[in-house]
Order: sequence, then C-alpha cells, then structure tokens
Amino acid sequence: MRATFQYRQTLVQDQQCSSTVLDVFPRFLDITGLIDQDFTMMFGEEVSGRFLAKWPTFFKPRILTDCKKLTSNEHIEDCLSVQHNSGWDNDLSSILLLVHLIPPTSKGHKKGAKISACQAEDHVVRYLQIGASVETFLAGVEPGQPFLLCVGEKKNSIQRYYVIIDHKAIPCKAQTSLAAFDELFKAHFIFSVNYHESLFNFYTFIQTTVFNIDVGSAKESPRVKELRVWFLHDT
Repeated sequence: MRATFQYRQTLVQDQQCSSTVLDVFPRFLDITGLIDQDFTMMFGEEVSGRFLAKWPTFFKPRILTDCKKLTSNEHIEDCLSVQHNSGWDNDLSSILLLVHLIPPTSKGHKKGAKISACQAEDHVVRYLQIGASVETFLAGVEPGQPFLLCVGEKKNSIQRYYVIIDHKAIPCKAQTSLAAFDELFKAHFIFSVNYHESLFNFYTFIQTTVFNIDVGSAKESPRVKELRVWFLHDT
C-alpha cells in the first residue's frame, strides 16, 4: 500500500475514477490503519498527530467552556453531561458540541437547505446496536459524504468504529472515539472527498485550526475565523 500511494492519489484526484478506489484497493476494507498511513505520507508525522495531541488538553476544555454559554437544548445538555446514559462518551460529545458552536449555514442553492446543528450531528456520527447487521445498515444509507459508524452495547460503550464511504464500511484502527474521528477527518483527504455541505465550516475549523492545514488559503467563514482567534488568543 505504501508502494502504490502515488498511484492511488492520482486515482482519487481523477473525478472519473475516484469512486472506484475502494474496488481497486479493497485492502482498506480488511486492514486497519491504512487511512492514517496515507494521510501521514501526505502531510508527515507531526501534522498527522496534531488532532490527537491537541484536542484533549487544549481544544476540548475550551469548547466545553464556550458551550455552557450557548442557548441550551436537550442535545447540548446531553453532550455536556458525560454521565448521561444515552449520550456519547466524553470525547465524542466534545466534537459534537463543536457542531453547535459552528452551526450549519445554508448555501443558498435551494430554499430550506439549512439544517439544524442537531440534524448535522447525524452527518458526523451514527450508532448501531451490537449484533445488528452492518451490511443491512449500509443498504439503507442514503449516498453522501463520509461519516463515523459506532457499533456497541450503548452509545458511550462502543466496541467497533467504521468510516462509512460509498456504501462501504472501512474498519477503524482506533480503539477510542477520538482516534476514530481522527480517521474520519483524514478520510476526506486521502479519498479526495468534499466535506458535507452542512459541516463545511465545522470541518474547516478542524482542518485549519487544529491540523494547521492550508491556513490562510482555505476559505473560512467569519465564525471559524472568530473561534480560531478566540481559542488561540486564549493561550
């Protein structure tokens, strides 16, 4: 897979062939760690490790503090309360809270295109009860951008993670929700996939502010710029 990296990148950049990459390289579907390997080959070890290094100690506490100032609703309360039995674990909750800090904006392509932050969460992560068929789940999924599928007994007790892309489940190497989200973000780059429209600003924040990729050249909304200045000035 290392030897075929450049060919694979050429393939995903070609709009005519990009959707066939998992057919040409099916090892993504049975060998874990290949998403991280390709991303590291693109950007280097230091950049590849930034999210897991910075999120728990730097970004997470600032997001939790900022979200306490938001107009509260049930979803925000669930994410803030790590003891909530039906909620995600503490780390994944903090990522979903960022969706509320950087809510979706309509692109203006069609009337009523805007969705709520709560609805946007479903485009980041979904849950499947352990024992249920992943294949059956995939058959009922609308085509769209990559998202994280968590399989477990409860939302805050997950046994397996998958990145879902092109109706295929790529098993994550990750043992934690934070590392699984790291793989989900990186999948956009190694498969050359656009961010989901409603999550464009959310992912751009992760890209420029956490990973420091394309800072200054990536298109950022005023809200993304505002949060980055706020968080980084805080240091």
